[in-house]
Amino acid sequence: MKVSVCMITYGHEKYIEQAIEGVLMQECNFDLELIIADDCSPDGTDKIIDDIKKNHTNGFWIEYTKHSTNKGMMPNFIWALEQCQSKYIALCEGDDYWTDPLKLQKQVDFLEANTDYSICFHRVKILRGTELFNDVSIEARYNRIKEERATLNDLLEFGNFMHTPSVMFRNRKSEFPMEFKYSSVGDYFLHILNAQKGYIKRLEEVMAVYRDGVGVFSTLNQLEQLKKIIHYQICLISYLEEDEQKKIILNKLFSNMEKLEKQLLKPDSLAKQLSFKKIIKLLLIKLKKHRP
Repeated sequence: MKVSVCMITYGHEKYIEQAIEGVLMQECNFDLELIIADDCSPDGTDKIIDDIKKNHTNGFWIEYTKHSTNKGMMPNFIWALEQCQSKYIALCEGDDYWTDPLKLQKQVDFLEANTDYSICFHRVKILRGTELFNDVSIEARYNRIKEERATLNDLLEFGNFMHTPSVMFRNRKSEFPMEFKYSSVGDYFLHILNAQKGYIKRLEEVMAVYRDGVGVFSTLNQLEQLKKIIHYQICLISYLEEDEQKKIILNKLFSNMEKLEKQLLKPDSLAKQLSFKKIIKLLLIKLKKHRP
């Protein structure tokens, strides 16, 4: 098997059919499989997937599992990745979708011809409501890269410049580090792991759509987002070995802690009665409780 498509889903009844159709329409000269990991969705996701498996010409590509209990985002993501045994893994969550039937072929062709690259991604459109937009913020991050070949340090310095449904990478086929399992964010950490193995290539075509305001992170308020960012940055600092790389993330962590302090010490917040040191201590205790 050349490509495993990893798709995690939870409560994506409105979007899952379009996500799956984008995979099953792929035209390629290799075998592929679609691994769908449903984290015990409480809606009609199960029936929709079952109908597609029975009625679509390429329905046999689908390997579908619905967990009997809710595992949580990261355990479900890791479980799904571990089911992917192909040479390459492509990502597409159940609320996003692909738009180019040659997407996988183009990415495989590049990675096959360029063995010093570990990740290949492409541009996407952002869907807000019913309108499509260019992703200005992601483009701005990527445009700060000075060299043609993006590296791990670029990813650390400029932040995540790859949307999940655009990414294909070489299958590491190795156990994930402890810090990845504890992280509050999966895709960015995964890209960092893969970028340690080679360069990062962007294809200029727009071949997918990312739904804004639908995923868990994008629906959180600013305070909750900061908590999650600090959580995964602590995990990254623990994982990274080189001092220069740790320094990049530490500087970002300090900046986010200052932002968090300002959020927590607003006049309408009960946290104003606490010292910042106590606030961070309580936050870390809370984050530990949410470890998978």
